[in-house]
Amino acid sequence: MNRRHFLNGLSLAATGLLLPVGRSTWAAVNTADAPTQKKLIVIMLRGAVDGLSIVAPYSEAEYYRSRSSIAIPKPGQTDGLIDLDGHFGMHPALAPLQPLWQEKKLAFVHASGSPDTTRSHFDAQDYLESGTPGRKSTQDGWMNRLLQDLPGTATPTRGVSIGPVLPRIYAGTASVANIANGQAATRPTMVDQPRIADAFAQMYAGDDKASRAFQEAKSTRKEVMASLDPNQINGGMSGGMNSEMSKEQIAANNGAPLPNGFPDDAARLALLMRNDPRVQLAFADLGGWDTHANQGAGKGQLANRLQPLSLGLSVMAQRLGPVFDDTTIVVMSEFGRTVRQNGNGGTDHGHGNVMWVLGGKVNGGMVHGDWPGLADRSLYEGRDVAVTTDFRSVLAQIGEQHLRLPDAQLERVFPLMPNQTASLHLIRA
Repeated sequence: MNRRHFLNGLSLAATGLLLPVGRSTWAAVNTADAPTQKKLIVIMLRGAVDGLSIVAPYSEAEYYRSRSSIAIPKPGQTDGLIDLDGHFGMHPALAPLQPLWQEKKLAFVHASGSPDTTRSHFDAQDYLESGTPGRKSTQDGWMNRLLQDLPGTATPTRGVSIGPVLPRIYAGTASVANIANGQAATRPTMVDQPRIADAFAQMYAGDDKASRAFQEAKSTRKEVMASLDPNQINGGMSGGMNSEMSKEQIAANNGAPLPNGFPDDAARLALLMRNDPRVQLAFADLGGWDTHANQGAGKGQLANRLQPLSLGLSVMAQRLGPVFDDTTIVVMSEFGRTVRQNGNGGTDHGHGNVMWVLGGKVNGGMVHGDWPGLADRSLYEGRDVAVTTDFRSVLAQIGEQHLRLPDAQLERVFPLMPNQTASLHLIRA
């Protein structure tokens, strides 16, 4: 890209347009409707959420022996777990999701995660987003590869990302539209002012790369704003969240916001996906899950993070309406946390975790996967939940059974993936 194109790119960004990111930004785009209505939403929890608090094996005595002050009380007790199946219980802050569990539209995959053993947030997040654990040379993200393998012609908003910058998971050649967090998503920009719009239209009236990018960005913003009617979104759901985080916790967030504004963002995303059938893939990330100290049990720091997350997911399911039947939502984190609590009332970096899967056709009301238990002999390196289900197996089964991708395309999205999909049965026919 020469200096003129670089400066033009800066001026385009200054307009506040939803500029699709990726090398195909410069290409002409066919805006034909997508041939399938199947949708996938991925929510990434940066910082390594504690899976043993999300879905706790309350019938195992070792759970309570290992966590003297942060184990969540058994179902029926004050601030106790929500019983799932007599063995596992769900964190009480996830109560907004209980109806989805009862309707069998929410499932969990326990002891899941990356086969790579790193406990580095940055490496583990990179592997989760590239889809190639242990391989740092992968340049693109698996959701960008997925965009390229979906049937039909690409559109500017086929893949969207909530946040100001393109995440690693969407890096690649396919265009992706970024939508700002919070109220900025629907706030008027400079280019919405007629005089400024006319000036930019004259500046980019040619047929060079920058002009085509401007026209594509303008079209993308028009398409998104037409679907995002602020009057259909209840404001004020987010509420404040006072929290002092360490430098390590902030770094682990990798720029992701805390989840307190997620209910509003979830409502906007659901409205967009319901109103615009061309939007098929979406991604959002949330921070604040690196709970080394003062994690809390049924109440406390972790509960305060989980409450808006669960409310947002519930709102998303409701606002999607009938589109929820054609949507699968995946919640994942880079790794889990230690079985035993530390001396600061928190947990440290671990290994196995739990993935969440929601949707109208999800085989829900079940905790899937091969649960290894918390006995010392079953722990990874004597301290962590083992990984018995590769995270790519969960995603690949969704790709196969929900998005209807053939094996050859799945192998391009997840190269060198182990074959573990047959035993999960996450999606109903």
